[in-house]
Amino acid sequence: MNQTLLVELFTEELPPKALAKLGEAFAAGIVNGLKSRDFLEADSVVTSFASPRRLAVSISKVRGTSPDKQMREKVLPVSVAIDANGYATAPLTKKLAALGFPNLQVSDLERAIDGKAESFFYSYTAPGSALAGSLQLALEESISKLPIPKVMSYQRPDGATVHFVRPVHSIIALHGKDIVPLSALGLTAGRVTQGHRFLSAGQVNIADAEDYNRALKEEGKVTANVTERKEQIRQALLAKANGDQVLMPESLLDEVAALVEWPVVYECHFEEEFLAVPQECLILTMQTNQKYFAVTDAAGKLRSRFLIVSNLATDTPEHIIQGNERVVRPRLSDAKFFFEQDKKKSLADRLPQLANVVYHNKLGSQAERTQRVQSLAGTIAKLIGADVVLAERGALLAKADLLTDMVGEFPELQGIMGTYYAKHDGEHDEVAAAASEHYQPRFAGDALPATATGTAVALADKLETLVGIWGIGLQPTGDKDPFALRRHALGILRMLVEKRLAISLQSLIAAATTLFAGNANFKDPSADVLTFLYDRLRGQLRERGFSQSEVEAVVAQNPDSLDNIVERLQAVQSFAALPESASLAAANKRITNILKKAEATPGEINASLLQEAAEQALYKAMVDVKPSVDAAYAAGDFTGALKTLAALREGVDAFFNDVMVNAEDLALRNNRLALLASLHGMLNQVADISKLAA
Repeated sequence: MNQTLLVELFTEELPPKALAKLGEAFAAGIVNGLKSRDFLEADSVVTSFASPRRLAVSISKVRGTSPDKQMREKVLPVSVAIDANGYATAPLTKKLAALGFPNLQVSDLERAIDGKAESFFYSYTAPGSALAGSLQLALEESISKLPIPKVMSYQRPDGATVHFVRPVHSIIALHGKDIVPLSALGLTAGRVTQGHRFLSAGQVNIADAEDYNRALKEEGKVTANVTERKEQIRQALLAKANGDQVLMPESLLDEVAALVEWPVVYECHFEEEFLAVPQECLILTMQTNQKYFAVTDAAGKLRSRFLIVSNLATDTPEHIIQGNERVVRPRLSDAKFFFEQDKKKSLADRLPQLANVVYHNKLGSQAERTQRVQSLAGTIAKLIGADVVLAERGALLAKADLLTDMVGEFPELQGIMGTYYAKHDGEHDEVAAAASEHYQPRFAGDALPATATGTAVALADKLETLVGIWGIGLQPTGDKDPFALRRHALGILRMLVEKRLAISLQSLIAAATTLFAGNANFKDPSADVLTFLYDRLRGQLRERGFSQSEVEAVVAQNPDSLDNIVERLQAVQSFAALPESASLAAANKRITNILKKAEATPGEINASLLQEAAEQALYKAMVDVKPSVDAAYAAGDFTGALKTLAALREGVDAFFNDVMVNAEDLALRNNRLALLASLHGMLNQVADISKLAA
């Protein structure tokens, strides 16, 4: 009979950061174990539960007994199973007994070809198995494969030692209303669990597997589903915001949801004087150390109130509120102290200390690295029209905040604090902004530097890392990228493409490479780095929605400047939609192959040697469209340039139908190759359209 199955492990408090994964893995283990043994229907519904003190799974439509199965067992090769007279041999008798069919006769067996030999087979109906045995195995498999961050050893009251993530106090295994007799971790299954430590009467009796979620909520005051609990917290926070904004990163919501069984949100306050401290510091300490939710006004300015998620619902929460306000005060005081102390020493005065900070033993100290980035930032600033002095100053001070007390306490604030301290020191606004902007973009979708100075320093910082680390042989391998070179490469490309910076990629890499001149540990990685950047560029452009063939048409030409690459791709996309595109792409591919095989480099076209009508017509068509193509290309109208080339389709098709390129007359052959070379140049001015050919 199909009924809902419930399995629960009731434990001591589970590690919050691992709770969601443990819940998912526990449920998946049970489900996979039962599915592989044919106990689930195609439309069985799985619900995973994970709270601070339990892991559970509910599965609908679970069979009490698995279906009978038609089996066909290979017994033995005929040559081994019977003797010359056709009687069963000892090996056959032994094999049949081992299979559980000791009374079978040779006449009961099927004789069939098995590969090159003939073998005996036996077909029979295997009866289904009961749920209890298979669930026992599934539970054991699930427990053994849980992603436990650190296994704990503890003793049961009977003295037995158990190894698990936390001590387990009870197990529930119900199939509908019936207890499934199984055991694990020194416990036997029942139907009793525990509710909330303080808000419930304690034990909660689960009468039926389908009643689990309701009973825990109403009788146990526990929201057992982690996703539902997280959404309860989100909605309660928004309700308490009263029009303000609640800062609730998903990671914090996940962690808090793993700490409470019955979430209740209360409002707390801190002294207004703390708002003089950079709000990033206050927000970070509240989120990191206390798991509190900061509140800002509509403009993003921090309020002197914050929200907490408690595990206790009470009509008199004053003690809870006061306790949390008392706890947060010392942390905010520490942040204020660090800020005031750091301001007593300027960033510039901290620079000599960078010589004591090792960047990499093969690349020197942070002071040496700062000098390299400073030089490269100045070079880049010239190329993009930024202020060289500001760029070099921004690069010089960019890492100085690593030596402050605040960043020492909260490494996540590096760059952010540099901007605050630079402003306090009276540095130029763009120099101050560069302290934080040079880390951008820090992740996919992150903002790019807003200032020209920040852009120059960010490019310099990422290029120095990419070229320097690669040059000492620490390039990414497989899924290993300890120095985040892929992220640095993507950041460089995003800035060049999205900010439309007309800078030569090769010149940037060359400038970065010269920074390491004289370093015996460094080997020039320019070619490999350029290939690496183009590979990352391909992926980045495909994420924008361009097809692989469209991307390849542009990137295969190894464009040295990326400022107009999106326009080129859009032009290729528009060209690919034209009816003439397939024919011209195929022709261009053919031309490429012909020119590769040419023994000499084609020269200029001699119009007097164009004998065939088709080659004369193609030449005339090329002469007619060339001014329009060149004008469109010069104006950056790449779409217009490619669409104009579509007019050549008939001439190109006729040429290949009527003209023999490799004529016996050398002069004719070379002239036709020159014609094709000129056509090839026109067709590939925007992109290599041969890549569009199927």
